[in-house]
Amino acid sequence: MTHRLTLAVSIALALTTASAALAQPSDITEEIIVTADFRQAQLLDLSASASVIDAQTIKSRSAVHLDDVLNTAPNVNFSTGASRGRFFQIRGIGERSQFVEPINPSVGLIIDGIDMTGIGGGATTLDIQQVEILRGPQGTLYGANALAGLINMVSGAPTESFEGELNTTLAEYNTRTASGVVSGPINGQWGYRVSLSQHLSDGYQSNAFLGIDDNADYDEQTARGKLRYQPNADLTLDLTALYIDVDNGYDGFSLDNTRTTLSDEPGHDRQQTAAGSARLEWQATDAYRLIGLLSHANSDLEYGYDEDWAYEGLCEDFECVFDGYNSFDNYLRDNRHTSADVRLVSDNAVDELGWVAGAYYRDQSEDLRREYTYFSEDFLSEFSTENRALYGQLDIPLAQRLTLTTGLRFEQREADYADSDGAVFAPEEDMWGGKLALEYRDARDHRWYGLVSRGFKAGGFNSSQSIPAEDREFSTETLWNYELGWKASALDRRLQTQMALFYQDRDDVQTKQSLVQPNEGDDCPCSFTDYTTNAASGSALGLEAEVNWQLNPMTEVFASLGLLDSEFDNFESFAHVKADDETGEPYDLSGHDLPHAPNYQFAVGALFDLTEHWYARVELEGKDAFHFSSRHEAQSDRYELLNARLGYRADSWEVALWGRNLTDELYQTRGFGAFGNDPRNGYETEPYYQFGEPRILGVDATLWF
Repeated sequence: MTHRLTLAVSIALALTTASAALAQPSDITEEIIVTADFRQAQLLDLSASASVIDAQTIKSRSAVHLDDVLNTAPNVNFSTGASRGRFFQIRGIGERSQFVEPINPSVGLIIDGIDMTGIGGGATTLDIQQVEILRGPQGTLYGANALAGLINMVSGAPTESFEGELNTTLAEYNTRTASGVVSGPINGQWGYRVSLSQHLSDGYQSNAFLGIDDNADYDEQTARGKLRYQPNADLTLDLTALYIDVDNGYDGFSLDNTRTTLSDEPGHDRQQTAAGSARLEWQATDAYRLIGLLSHANSDLEYGYDEDWAYEGLCEDFECVFDGYNSFDNYLRDNRHTSADVRLVSDNAVDELGWVAGAYYRDQSEDLRREYTYFSEDFLSEFSTENRALYGQLDIPLAQRLTLTTGLRFEQREADYADSDGAVFAPEEDMWGGKLALEYRDARDHRWYGLVSRGFKAGGFNSSQSIPAEDREFSTETLWNYELGWKASALDRRLQTQMALFYQDRDDVQTKQSLVQPNEGDDCPCSFTDYTTNAASGSALGLEAEVNWQLNPMTEVFASLGLLDSEFDNFESFAHVKADDETGEPYDLSGHDLPHAPNYQFAVGALFDLTEHWYARVELEGKDAFHFSSRHEAQSDRYELLNARLGYRADSWEVALWGRNLTDELYQTRGFGAFGNDPRNGYETEPYYQFGEPRILGVDATLWF
């Protein structure tokens, strides 16, 4: 931890010195506005650690899903175990998978005001103008589903004049993407925006048994419609409709730890979502505004996989120590949720008292059907939750350049669960979170802040009757976040920097464990029963820094760095691979890194306007090795990925060549350790991995009108 802290301080001092030496007063650059906060604010005016991934970054990578760009933000990670990276982690906190049990997400996901938390497979990037990532607990703003932070995806708004865009992409692995956007006014009060896209690809896996190379294919369609009603300057109503249809293949793990599988029943990862939101903003008086948000989403999800990763008759073609087994596991979920948020927001000058007061309601239901080869009947469960909250915030000017911000949220949660095995749970709990921030703006308008915030994550239960009685329920997790930050601009705002140094203290850390039980007799193959329990505590110390610098009219450079030292405190695990089953002694995980929490993560790149029409963009991203789970010692490899784009841009069209992972780095996005699934070696335990995207080259063509 010491050498990483030294590096963090060194970077902070270097950036502070550079900004101080180069500071100048004028403002010629376009401001980045963060919409996820109570008040829309410029990124450099937000007293919190936040990143914004803009439309240019999304386009430069030909990104079609959030997981294509997420690595550009410091201390943000994701896990697969599916066709997409649909589980997110911020500062080492976040879920990594979902099977039978309902989950309480740690990272919130909002798309155009629609709460998509927990169903990140639908985070496609059609017409997305920016992705806002708020790091640290959002206990006042978003409550129980944002313990680690929030991801807010914002698409384009209706325009005052007619405009449109058509885009098509062709790439390796039979990849084809087509999208279109049209936007404009209907009349003096109404405007519209409509966007459509379809993404098709054979994917990056092959199946030697079936003789196919599209067993992990992509078939993703997105449609979005927006209406804006603005009868006068005091009233705005935004309506959004969203439809997502994902029908992807999933065949991610191989007995040989390669991208070539032997499955006889390749799996699938499907999502069909119909959703909508309404946002009303009314300037009720000169003193305050009323903001109301209402959203509803109905999602049908299906996730299934060949559990044995092989074909029936494998042991007839290969020499096996034990006879193989053959099974398929399939999960069908009907996920529905509605959320409503109403708040009053004061309109005040910088040196005046500001306030926010609001009320929140969220209703969610999730019905599960599990179809499994060894079940005589399908497993069924019904789960529902209701969350109600009151919250408020005060911005108190203490002096001309000094402001104190206080926030508090009180939230009540009721849950009901019942399943076909006879398990019934009905927990209720009260939770609270908030923040206290002190902000100072110096004479150069640089912003310094100190922040203490508290987040919370609801407790829950484990439904399986094989789980010991004392582990059937687990407690609410809480997180205290202590943060120091600095944000500044210089060189006529051509140089922009932001930095945050933080320490997080977690209590009753919710973590996944597994029970391993032989199916018959004492020999494997074994069944694995996941369950959630509480570690006593955990902590993390880290740094986040971002720099954007317009060196000259032709060159822009940008970089981000995340350092993270996270660990469990006072946690003894019976489920860890090193626990002693014979003596009953657990394995002490105190000091062990948290899962999916690399010690460092970086992205650096440059954009070159080579001529009036030609441009080039080069990016390098990387992250340290990280553990996949607290149940075993399997780790990813450290890796660096090189991405590039070369384009020609005219007044109304553009053509570009692009590549991702140009050095064809082999890296892992999900892993299992101490796992035996190969009858050829007698089900000896070994690590297995799902791999990230290989090198892919493509061409884009865009037409504007």
